[in-house]
Amino acid sequence: MPSPTRAATGGLLPRLALLLSLAVPAAATLAASGPLDGARQVVVVTSEGWDAGSGRLQAFERGDDGWQPHGDSFEVALGRSGSAWGVGLHPAPAGDGPRKREGDGRSPAGVFAIGEAFGYAGMIDSALRYRPMLRDSYCIDVPESPLYNRIVEADEVGAEAVEGSTEPMRLDLHNNGDVRYREGFVIAHNPGNQPGLGSCIFAHLWRAPGEATAGCTAMEPARMSALLAWLQPQARFVLLPAAEYRRLQAQWQLPALEAAP
Repeated sequence: MPSPTRAATGGLLPRLALLLSLAVPAAATLAASGPLDGARQVVVVTSEGWDAGSGRLQAFERGDDGWQPHGDSFEVALGRSGSAWGVGLHPAPAGDGPRKREGDGRSPAGVFAIGEAFGYAGMIDSALRYRPMLRDSYCIDVPESPLYNRIVEADEVGAEAVEGSTEPMRLDLHNNGDVRYREGFVIAHNPGNQPGLGSCIFAHLWRAPGEATAGCTAMEPARMSALLAWLQPQARFVLLPAAEYRRLQAQWQLPALEAAP
């Protein structure tokens, strides 16, 4: 008869082997996961460096052969001070470089979900959820506000709630016909609405070709309309300086770029 110790060990080892065989695939799955998991579309913006106020945008679709370019790349305008690590779907902190703060004039860098589309028209051609902007629509950029980083209607939340916000969403009505928010979509930076980490980050139209933004990504109208007609709700938005993109490409399973900016 085997000793009790030997019997217990003999029963334990097979169970441990079974547990390890189950744990290894789970760990491998976790290790292989990344901020683009589940996405079949991605909008990629790369720039020459952290302080660059412009970049190039390339859209990609994921099929059986992996990521493939969708359409041509084109120039976009970024924040007047460049870019900085934002809060999104990527690990934080994701690397060296500045961190996004309210009012710093930098576009958030990293990987982000794409939120709702918005604009001046009653409806547009897009699969994204669309929100028409009204005269009293505001995005709240006041860090002390409980509505920070949210688009609200003044007639719903009260005039005092939007006091101090510098982001009326009908710029055409508040700024002499300004077209910048005529069409655009939300880049879901700082989804937890943490005070001071940056707010009201959009992809929108540029007022003049190449004109820098306060922290958004801007482009010509035809490019925006084409993007909105193509995008699906699970798409991702990636913005990185080219050197950071190359460093993180394999780890985050980012698409291969045809040429650096």
